[in-house]
Amino acid sequence: MTGRKSKKIRLCIYGALAVLLILIAVFSDRLCPYNPYEQNLAIAYNPPSLEHIMGTDAYGRDMFSRIISGARVSIISTLVLVVIISVVGTLAGTICGYFGGLFDTVVMRISDVFLAFPGLVFALAIAAILGGGVSNAVIALAFVSWPKYSRLARGRALAVKEMTYVKAAKLSGDTPLQVIVRHILPNTIGTMLVTAMLDIGTMMMELAGLSFLGLGAKPPIAEWGSMMSSGRSMLQTYPWVVLSPGLAIFISVAVFNLLGDTLRDYLDPKQN
Repeated sequence: MTGRKSKKIRLCIYGALAVLLILIAVFSDRLCPYNPYEQNLAIAYNPPSLEHIMGTDAYGRDMFSRIISGARVSIISTLVLVVIISVVGTLAGTICGYFGGLFDTVVMRISDVFLAFPGLVFALAIAAILGGGVSNAVIALAFVSWPKYSRLARGRALAVKEMTYVKAAKLSGDTPLQVIVRHILPNTIGTMLVTAMLDIGTMMMELAGLSFLGLGAKPPIAEWGSMMSSGRSMLQTYPWVVLSPGLAIFISVAVFNLLGDTLRDYLDPKQN
């Protein structure tokens, strides 16, 4: 089996697993065996069993149902966040690299300011100002995460615009918009796609981290980071309350990271 064929098989496997996670998130309401918000104190803190395979929490809610329900908030919010930062960053960087000038200077200096601070610390401050909540957590992380994409896109635009075929396109009468759409963006998409795929796991953990600290999803919303936070005091006595959402985060992050790594190797001509 050739190296490229092996990479293609792994790409298909990890892609299928990622699609499965997304489908679980989208159809979570139909997949939950129990109502994830229905309380039954008579079965509070029941250990994993055939009836409740991940046990129950402090309010007698089925943990497995809450994990599935939490996939919608955790995974979909992460995907929305990654789409926002990749699109905004790519467009800003491409425009900066192609046109240069004052706009390029201003945007790059703003990027320098954001990159000078630890991203999660900056996001914590913004989320605290906005008042918490899932949407505000997404806004906070988007606000501090787009500069990486703008830097990458700017570098690609600077390199591509000096190529002979791009100069020929300009001489043939193509407008700047046509040059960007036809020549620069197609040469940038691959790098941005791999970066975005690798960022999904990072953004998922950072969103969960904000929720864990009380600046993301608020109880009783089923969200993995918030669920870990509410159950952290029971780690030694009722470990399934914390380990269940932790396992969900671990599996999701691992799948998307493996998909990103495999996609990067598959698209890298030096390794084919």
